[in-house]
Amino acid sequence: MDTVHTVFVIGESRTNADNAITKMFGTFYMAFEIEDDTLTVVDFSCTHTIETTQNFLRRLFLGKRFPDIDAWLEQTLNERYGGSSRKAVLVAYRDALKRWQAMTGRGTTA
Repeated sequence: MDTVHTVFVIGESRTNADNAITKMFGTFYMAFEIEDDTLTVVDFSCTHTIETTQNFLRRLFLGKRFPDIDAWLEQTLNERYGGSSRKAVLVAYRDALKRWQAMTGRGTTA
């Protein structure tokens, strides 16, 4: 395990009952791989029905410092993300952040 220098964490949330993600998967998930030293998101994926959704969100998160995303995510989603799962994205990120903090022992001032 000495060669692994990343942490993998998943955040979970719900979307609207009429959302295709809910109908297909039941729950919305976002997965992050985070580099240990820089805390940078090096990989991302999510449950989706349209590939463009994952591609758009992936571009938002890749290369960003994971614990700092919360500072800009809500405003960015409001300005740039017109998908019906907007709130689910925010909730899933915050769930992943809590899991990451618990796993790594790093608080909100990481």
